[in-house]
Amino acid sequence: MAVTGNVVYNYLGASGLKVSNICLGAMTFGILKGSLPMFECSTQLDEAKSHEVLDKYVELGGNFLDTANVYARGKSEEIIGNWLQKQQRDRIVLATKCRFQMDASDINKGGLSRRHIIQSVEESLARLKTNYIDLLQAHAWDNGVPIEETLRTFDDLVRCGKIHYYGFSNVCGWQLQKIVDFSKYNRLNLPISLQQQYSLLCRQSEWEEFMVCKNEGLGVLPWSPLKSGFLTGKFKRGEKPDKTQSRIGFYNDDETKAKQIGVTWSEFAANDAYWNLLDKMGNIAATHGKSIPQVAIRWLLQQDVVASVIIGATSVKQLEDNMGASTGWELTKEEMTVLDAASPRMSYYPYEMIWRVNGPDRFNQFNRSVKI
Repeated sequence: MAVTGNVVYNYLGASGLKVSNICLGAMTFGILKGSLPMFECSTQLDEAKSHEVLDKYVELGGNFLDTANVYARGKSEEIIGNWLQKQQRDRIVLATKCRFQMDASDINKGGLSRRHIIQSVEESLARLKTNYIDLLQAHAWDNGVPIEETLRTFDDLVRCGKIHYYGFSNVCGWQLQKIVDFSKYNRLNLPISLQQQYSLLCRQSEWEEFMVCKNEGLGVLPWSPLKSGFLTGKFKRGEKPDKTQSRIGFYNDDETKAKQIGVTWSEFAANDAYWNLLDKMGNIAATHGKSIPQVAIRWLLQQDVVASVIIGATSVKQLEDNMGASTGWELTKEEMTVLDAASPRMSYYPYEMIWRVNGPDRFNQFNRSVKI
């Protein structure tokens, strides 16, 4: 671990690549009408405001950007590409993704086939105005393609220098283990990261996916660390969210659209456990002189499987607040325990039993297995 200015730099998985422990996610960059509703949201940023956020991010020491070809149908990548022209490219670790349908009129413009991955990389490189991608991520599993085809394509792209590393996102445990095992036993370049939704309100991946990451040396990149705004403390019990201030508010009257961002106001509005968690976060934040979002992000940063937390900023002020979680303070062991206990965590069989019977007395530091 290295510290420079306002951020900490961690190795990304078992690779030699170092990234700031706060990654700037670019899903909020670019406005696209008539596309997915999330890219029409009032909190989306135009190019000028996106560049302001990017400038402040690197000024604060950040070096890790995450985007995807599907974000505003390429506009996010274009915005970053234009900004990169004014930067020293080799000081930025640039991640993007491929998998989802980019053109509804072309049946081959989606998925993880060799054809589409290579086409996606060439198109992303053009939009990003660079000749290499530091981290290419499969945005989700693809049942239509043998995993061998996908992994051999990623390996070829690493070997020819188009990408430096690859990772996966939004996969389950057996899929991730299959990815690692095939790559390992066929002597292909190995994945280095898993980008997964993870927060105090979304902890399912702790049961299996993160066990694979610890065993196999993959760094976790949590997305939606504030659960679309639910962990910011800006919502009040009994009050509907403002439509202009958050994605939750923007989608509040349309449950169908809300499901596209994976969460709805009705899920938590009448949930006492959620409000209890926020109260405890507020108390801990006050103790440290920090904000509730900083507590949510700090909790993630203190998970040993996490390499960098992906934040999405809609203003310089919000960015500065989120970056304040990076270094200079820590949650105590007792505070981590309080948050763990207040955070909803379902007990599923067989995971609960696996964790219970492999407790601290069955931990062997010389065996690459999960430390409970």
